[in-house]
Amino acid sequence: MALAMLPFSLTVLCAGWFMLQSPFTAPMVERNVEQINAVLTRAMAQQVSLQWLLPRVQEALLTQDLIALDMLLGIANDHDVLLPRPMLEDIAQLDADRSGIVARTTACGACAVDINSCETLSQIGACAVPFELTPAGDVNALRRAGQNYVNGVPVDQLDLGLAIVGIGATGAVLATGGTSYTIKAGSSIIRIAARLGTLTPALSARLGQLVADAVRWDLMSDLARGSIAPSAMVDTAKLAELSDIGRNLQKVATSTSVADTVSLLRHVDSAQDAARLAQITQALGPRSRGAFAVLGKTRVFRATVRISNLAIGASLAVYALALQILIFVTQRVGIGFLRMAIGRYA
Repeated sequence: MALAMLPFSLTVLCAGWFMLQSPFTAPMVERNVEQINAVLTRAMAQQVSLQWLLPRVQEALLTQDLIALDMLLGIANDHDVLLPRPMLEDIAQLDADRSGIVARTTACGACAVDINSCETLSQIGACAVPFELTPAGDVNALRRAGQNYVNGVPVDQLDLGLAIVGIGATGAVLATGGTSYTIKAGSSIIRIAARLGTLTPALSARLGQLVADAVRWDLMSDLARGSIAPSAMVDTAKLAELSDIGRNLQKVATSTSVADTVSLLRHVDSAQDAARLAQITQALGPRSRGAFAVLGKTRVFRATVRISNLAIGASLAVYALALQILIFVTQRVGIGFLRMAIGRYA
């Protein structure tokens, strides 16, 4: 009898030990960079094919979307998918039409003035970003707000607030030797994304709250008269969350580029999403945009975590215990019915 109960006893002890470790307190653990890379690369390889690429490339050609074409060609190269020659020739012709010296110079000038006219990420990076990341970009945002106010057009408070934060942080960078750089860089990247339309409504609303709390709007008239410095308009103690977002966006930009970061912000709804995005771009680098296009935000973000080994072990132990109890009860009930049947017909 003791020997028969040994497997059940061992299972009870094993399940009890696992439960003592509190396996379900934190069942999910973060994957490291190498694991994220492996999981997403494998998932993309299962999804990407010529049949997947063709309709998307055709749509990008019809709309002359060079940003999408650049990403799709990158996906095709990464996964060794050969597009039809006529399609490649059409892409090359479109690129040549947009890349001539006159066309490139004109387009770059227009892109620097109005980021919405930029046609490629490289153009955003070469023409718009260098200007927008400087204090001149923040000053230009102040000019836009002033012009809108004079003309009776509603002022974009997020754009204006981020510009004030950026100018204020620039002064703090000079004073502190760089400790406020993350706020300046983050606010500039966010401001570019807002103008380009890649901020999600959720992140835009949250940033609006952060900026509204941090900017001393009651001092706006003093700033307009020049009686106070822009840094006096900002309560830096209330910029902790914006600083965290800026720090993670810097990591994204380092792994990819500022232009890629602006594009990838369309997948960020919160500071937590910004941290996950930083992990993903550290793993995939410039391939990150392609991963989101192929797999979608939910699957990509899910790749940053996995079920802990402890939680898996505890689940298996509980399952084995439940199964053994079920088998034992079934056996007892079956034997009971068998004895009743034998007694009735004996």
